[in-house]
Amino acid sequence: MKGYWLILGGAITDAAAQEDYGRLWAPIAAKYGARVLRDPASLELKEGRNTMRVLLVAFPDVATARACYADPDYAAAREQALKASTRDLLIVEGELG
Repeated sequence: MKGYWLILGGAITDAAAQEDYGRLWAPIAAKYGARVLRDPASLELKEGRNTMRVLLVAFPDVATARACYADPDYAAAREQALKASTRDLLIVEGELG
């Protein structure tokens, strides 16, 4: 089964950190076969206190999603993401559609 990161992000408060995250994320995404699906039609945010952005990141399987999150390179990228905005990240296993 596929694996996903469901990311619920707040407003971006540090654009430079968000840009750094994007730069660091690109090679990590390629390494793990991750595809970012921004606000897909199947996700409809109905309630959220601080959520401004909903992202779904698809991985080949949940083991790959977990390995990506545990990767030391991602730890450096994650620091930039958390400087850029508040967010919640969930790892989910399943199939969409």
